Amino acid sequence: MSLPAFSFATATQIRFGRGEAGRAVPDLAARGQRVLLVQGGTPARADWLAAALEAEGCSVDRLSVAAEPDLAMIEAGVTAARASAAQVVIALGGGAVIDAGKAIAALVPATRPLLDHLEVVGKGLPLDATPLPFAAIPTTAGTGAEVTRNAVIAVPEAQRKVSLRDARMLPWMAIVDPALTDNCPRGVTLASGLDAVTQVIEPYVCTRANPMTDALCRPAIASGLAALMTLMRQEDPDARDQLA
Repeated sequence: MSLPAFSFATATQIRFGRGEAGRAVPDLAARGQRVLLVQGGTPARADWLAAALEAEGCSVDRLSVAAEPDLAMIEAGVTAARASAAQVVIALGGGAVIDAGKAIAALVPATRPLLDHLEVVGKGLPLDATPLPFAAIPTTAGTGAEVTRNAVIAVPEAQRKVSLRDARMLPWMAIVDPALTDNCPRGVTLASGLDAVTQVIEPYVCTRANPMTDALCRPAIASGLAALMTLMRQEDPDARDQLA
């Protein structure tokens, strides 16, 4: 039986494990001394990373993302990154924070306006310059944005959310440190888990599935559902029937 042709791309380097976020700081600092740190709506949660980067000799400018990124937010972030002459962008947060950082890193060197590169509502043109180095440090376990090559951006005027997409937008480093999820509210943990399970079921049943995606998805479906069932039983002893 012949196998289908396929290609697979992800972040250049993935680091996984408790404590990896702290251990990666010297390598993050080595990539650029002028850092734009994109963080969530509670800046204090990123204080440790800003302090660690500064201890490595970096100049750190910070940008808070408290909601899903939209055109105005991304454009403001690009302006701020250019003003600070950022050499590298690091995002610490959930999927919205990572998408915002990814888009900003992509657009800082670009010469055309954002809309020229957006799908559906824009011209969908490829980026005309290589993005800044971008590192993603997720603090939730659902979106997988740290290993994708697109950023989802809201366009309120068109009442749509669309993608900025380019193969060069893949992060050069994705740091998946489970310790960063330890203090998530239970509701966020459960919602993130449902998101993650959904995103491994979809490619497994997709007509374009291949041996690489199957190898990743098949065990993740079983372990993900088992973890969710455990969480739900802690809330409700009858949760097994709800999942069934």
